Amino acid sequence: MTMKRLILFVFLCCIVFIEVLPVDSRGREEYDLLIINARIVDGTGNPWYRGSIAVKDGRIAGIGDFASVSAKQTIDAGNRIVSPGFIDVHAHTEAIYKNPKAENFIRMGITSLVTGNCGNSVVYSGKFLGRVKEEPLAVNLATLIAHGAVREEVVGLDDRPPTSEEQEQMNRLVENAMKDGAVGLSTGLIYVPGTFAKTEEVVELAKIAAKYKGIYASHIRDEGVNVVEAVEEAINIGKDARLPVEISHFKIASKGMWGKSETTIGLVKDARRRGIQVTVDQYAYTASSTSLDARLPKWAIAGGREEGIKRIEDPEIRKRIVQDIKKYLKLRKFKDFSFAYVSNYEPDPTFNGKNIAEITKIIRGTKKLDAQIEQIFEMYKTGRVQMVYRMMIEEDVQNIMRQPFTMIAADSGVRTFGRGVPHPRGYGNNARVLGRYVRELGTLSLEDAIRKMTSLPAQTFSLHGRGLLKQGFAADIVIFDENTVADRATFENPHQYAAGFSAVIVNGVLVFDGSEMTGRMPGQALYGPGKVG
Repeated sequence: MTMKRLILFVFLCCIVFIEVLPVDSRGREEYDLLIINARIVDGTGNPWYRGSIAVKDGRIAGIGDFASVSAKQTIDAGNRIVSPGFIDVHAHTEAIYKNPKAENFIRMGITSLVTGNCGNSVVYSGKFLGRVKEEPLAVNLATLIAHGAVREEVVGLDDRPPTSEEQEQMNRLVENAMKDGAVGLSTGLIYVPGTFAKTEEVVELAKIAAKYKGIYASHIRDEGVNVVEAVEEAINIGKDARLPVEISHFKIASKGMWGKSETTIGLVKDARRRGIQVTVDQYAYTASSTSLDARLPKWAIAGGREEGIKRIEDPEIRKRIVQDIKKYLKLRKFKDFSFAYVSNYEPDPTFNGKNIAEITKIIRGTKKLDAQIEQIFEMYKTGRVQMVYRMMIEEDVQNIMRQPFTMIAADSGVRTFGRGVPHPRGYGNNARVLGRYVRELGTLSLEDAIRKMTSLPAQTFSLHGRGLLKQGFAADIVIFDENTVADRATFENPHQYAAGFSAVIVNGVLVFDGSEMTGRMPGQALYGPGKVG
């Protein structure tokens, strides 16, 4: 080797050496954050391992042994679990800018939310996501574009198919939303106005989402008696539109169908064998939550609440509505509405936490079914009433949870602490999985539970650069004690934060220190792969 080549070789080696040094030669802090003494569960599903994590400029700069490295902030994990921040793909947070801390989510380890589910979203995704720059959030935020919102914007709440011109208008709205960064199309085919759409209408819109590499996320047409047909419809929409399918809050919500989760799971497995990408999400409870409107026949509330009230007050139509409600109960093997609990009833908060049968006894002096139906009518007239419905069984919940294609999602909005008696999932869902279903019951391993909350959601919704503890990825990180993590929220007393979380970090910034929120708002807008510009 000539002297010139030797000098060049030594020079290049020095450059490489300088680049891998954790601290520069002048002793300046290289990292913004250093997490030491960690048991790392990286989101892949692989077993935990020991190490430290270095963070710089909101991203993971390295994972390994950094004992001699200095940083602006060091967190000693104390042998606790360190995992990627949890990604909740089924949120209802269109109103998040009114409560930007999203504390109920943060305090159970959730660092990213996907909103716009169940056919309900803002129509203009770009404006919605763009607000993050002016109105900072503690969490990261992505959105779907919802079929129901688009249909209401163009067609209204009427029970009729769109004209060809209206279909084109809906197509344009979906296309604009996808260009603005929506991650896919959602439907709520159990709700007005989505319930009035034929499959073909949804397929046309799903094709637009597919063009921009989006996903189809569906609250399917029925989760009880006709759940098999509803799952098949969702799968066929994905097949015909050629895009991935994600079935929301996968469940069996009918007493007559309890134990049939093996059948619906089989449909998903079969679709995947045929090359159709289908996943599901799930909350870890045997009760659901939606509005009181969902208990009324869809035809009866077409056109909006004013039209629904007119039909209820028409004696002949009222008889037909009552007959349909009784038929609904009979098909699902329920005797009355004892399974239906009021979550938030603004005209009379004393109703909150009581079921319809109990409220009817108090107000009308009887629990007879006809009196319960009359009470439902009166409550419907006052406006939207949020409910909790205890309609599932544990066997199905665990069976669905075990599946490799199941993600964990709370199906919640941002909670105002102390307001109403909401479903406890909004405070405890992820903690419940880790405490009850991992530690106590062994339904899942710790590593697989975390995979279902991190890398699987990121992969499914194309949230690139998130969901794993990996060099170069966003530093969304959670530290918790797997021996004490637990949900405290109950159906009777839901306003209780989860236990066992000692730190939640969003984009490299500590937002929860184990006892309180830090007040920092580092959340970012998360855009779909089809975003233009």
